[in-house]
Amino acid sequence: MREKVVLITAGGSGIGAGIARLLSEKGYKIAILSSSGKGEALAKELGGIGITGSNLNISDLERFVDTTRTAYGRIDSVINSAGHGPKGKLLELSDDDWFFGMNVYFMNVVRMCRLVTPALVAAGGGAIVNISSFAAFEPDPNFPTSCAFRSSLASFTKLYSDEYASKNIRMNNILPGFIDSLPEKDHFKKRIPLGRYGTVQEVAATAAFLLSEGATYITGQNIRVDGGITRSV
Repeated sequence: MREKVVLITAGGSGIGAGIARLLSEKGYKIAILSSSGKGEALAKELGGIGITGSNLNISDLERFVDTTRTAYGRIDSVINSAGHGPKGKLLELSDDDWFFGMNVYFMNVVRMCRLVTPALVAAGGGAIVNISSFAAFEPDPNFPTSCAFRSSLASFTKLYSDEYASKNIRMNNILPGFIDSLPEKDHFKKRIPLGRYGTVQEVAATAAFLLSEGATYITGQNIRVDGGITRSV
């Protein structure tokens, strides 16, 4: 089977790094963008391409996509992971806070899609997975900018998946709950019906499935990996 090429943004640590490791084990050619330099080191370990840069910077994204396509000749899939945006009391967040949150949680995906969609079309199709949040549909005051712009991401995902389905390009979101890439807090843990934080490996396994042949009829969806913390049905 031909090796597939996957781009992973914010892939130097946490969920992004966990996805990179699992996909490498499954035979993907890996390209990682990370602002910390950790992604470049991980990519070297995995025999892939690592770029140190920010997914908030259009020139870094262009360099990431162009370098990968030049090296591998194609792009088959994308994992859009992200850092953390501003937190605070709702009306105490400044305009700059809100604009930064929009860039962190929403525009990073929009910009990547503009750049990578022609490569996916040229490859005959592909899949994009965005790492979102359990709070996208049940807003949590602890994460105001994340809630607001990841709800927007859900709408964008449906619009994109509808428009590009005819090109065999799929897009889905993963909505993690509290995951062990961050320190546990008892007051959050008590909210989780399964009684524990999720693991990076559990999120990575979901991402790998959504890129796989087993998920070729799944698009435009928001998949909760949250231990049951959200209540809506």
